[in-house]
Amino acid sequence: MDLVIGRVVKSHGIRGEIVVDVRTDDPDSRFAKGVTLRGRAPRGGGESSYTVAAARNHSGRLLLSLKEVADRGTADAMRGVLFLIDTAEVSSGDDPDEFYDHEIEGAVVVTVNGDGVGVVESVLHLGTSDLLSVRAADGRELLIPFVADIVPEVSAARIVIDPPDGLLNPEQW
Repeated sequence: MDLVIGRVVKSHGIRGEIVVDVRTDDPDSRFAKGVTLRGRAPRGGGESSYTVAAARNHSGRLLLSLKEVADRGTADAMRGVLFLIDTAEVSSGDDPDEFYDHEIEGAVVVTVNGDGVGVVESVLHLGTSDLLSVRAADGRELLIPFVADIVPEVSAARIVIDPPDGLLNPEQW
């Protein structure tokens, strides 16, 4: 399974630099000079390898120079490329409160009373907080705020939630 560590947002300047939306907690090593990146083109495109020639921060964004990209036209064509690593290369470590999305996708969700809710399909990262997208047994998508007050227990196989009234039955609103 693949894990996205960055996405090309746009080109920058005339020398082929690209602006990358970083999606890793370790950008200094993942995008270090000399590192080979695996990139997948958008909309089902193929994969290519790129070698980092230089990386720098600019106005809060990561600018990359790649050996294979020498001009603005080539950089423009990379818009939307995802940089990937294999999930086997990462682990959330020893912190029990830290998880990568792929580690909890597929986990069974139950209430604190033991009632089945559904299965985690994905984790949505929004500006203010994260949400668990849970597929209920009846096919509905439930969006559960991924906060300690509502999700008191998390493991790779099972997530326990303590939902406030109405969260699981929006028709009650």
